[in-house]
Amino acid sequence: MKITFLGHASFLIEIEETKIIVDPFITPNPLAEDINISALNADYILVTHAHEDHIADVEKIAKLSDAVVVSNFEIVSYFEKLGVSGHPMNHGGTWEFDFGKVTYTNAVHSSSFPDGSYGGNPGGFLIEGEHKVIYIAGDTALTMDMKLIPLKAKLDVAILPVGDNFTMGVDDAIIASDFIECSKIIGCHFDTFGYIEIDHEAAIKKFYDKDKDLMLLKIGEQIQL
Repeated sequence: MKITFLGHASFLIEIEETKIIVDPFITPNPLAEDINISALNADYILVTHAHEDHIADVEKIAKLSDAVVVSNFEIVSYFEKLGVSGHPMNHGGTWEFDFGKVTYTNAVHSSSFPDGSYGGNPGGFLIEGEHKVIYIAGDTALTMDMKLIPLKAKLDVAILPVGDNFTMGVDDAIIASDFIECSKIIGCHFDTFGYIEIDHEAAIKKFYDKDKDLMLLKIGEQIQL
């Protein structure tokens, strides 16, 4: 399994030959100007919630590559009306895809489309494939529901928001890593806007002092599990 950071909360996850893009917010993000979405060629697009900074490029990427959108019922219905293929899910549900298993998990946040219409309840994803397990928390506050994650699977890595203000920050992300029993964390949802700029060195040190590893990847940087 290979994970590439595409900026903000967007990632490319490659499981063998399958390419999965999570929350594509690339073309409106000036920090991600070197990412060419036409070359991403996704098989699936996983969407945690309907905010613009998570869905901006869903329609374009889906139509370019004939990708299937996987999200809650409301988000999938929205994109199906735009001519995009989708697979609807809801909280606690699990589905076996051709690349592996996906569970739609709880998140504590808000969710609406840019026009203000209802985007369903926000969520996250537990992805199992290629004998690896990754948890994508989505935009969320620290929540006790995270304690359910290690009851379902032993994580190899987790993607947690660390930018604060709109989501949990570094301190709560450390607690979250305890809840999910995973010490290898990839940070997301930081630095894109003024509200969520963080001190990288201080954040990494806080995790290090708790015997944990916080990775703040550069856009385009990737890790191999």
